[in-house]
Amino acid sequence: MMARLAARLLAALVTGLARFGTGVRPDWRGCLPQMRQRIYFANHGSHGDFVLIWTVLPPILRATTRPVAAADYWDRPGIRRFVGRNVFNALMINRHPVPGAPHPVELMAEAVRQGSSLILFPEGTRNTTEAALLPFRSGLYRLGRAMPEIELVPVWIDNISRVMPKGEMLPIPLLCSVAFGTPLGLEMGEERDAFLARARAALLSLRPKESAA
Repeated sequence: MMARLAARLLAALVTGLARFGTGVRPDWRGCLPQMRQRIYFANHGSHGDFVLIWTVLPPILRATTRPVAAADYWDRPGIRRFVGRNVFNALMINRHPVPGAPHPVELMAEAVRQGSSLILFPEGTRNTTEAALLPFRSGLYRLGRAMPEIELVPVWIDNISRVMPKGEMLPIPLLCSVAFGTPLGLEMGEERDAFLARARAALLSLRPKESAA
């Protein structure tokens, strides 16, 4: 009971701080915040990325949306683990699974089968380069093949690299936006590389022109 109350209070605190510190706002450009299962895939610039996406979702969607998080960062003992597991209900993924352990895509597919929506980052790691996006890994394609009935929604987080610079634990007060694009799905017979190129283009199309300059 106390842990549940603490998690609710921390959730309110986290969302409040995210809104206050970044002025984050949602831009439902290609879809609406509907009660349906989705896989939100986004650009990845900081450990605060999924926090911003989760924050701008309506509370009723937050309750069923699980961020996919790196276990080596979010599952360490202490407050970070409590926040990851109890506040966000994050799906902890080992980025370097041991032989015989379930593959990360299998874990994500199982979470979807159990009724969850997911927030994931197809680059696989934080982008600290000058490139707009790193190459996509195959997980998004494999998940789309495993769960063809689920919408894949591109999400562009703008300004996050300046709001949460690498190595910082607290956000720098700057305006940040989260744009939700038009849902995608695998086309009949579509190969991995073609789909990943299309998904990458859909994500880049949400990038503000001033950011692309």
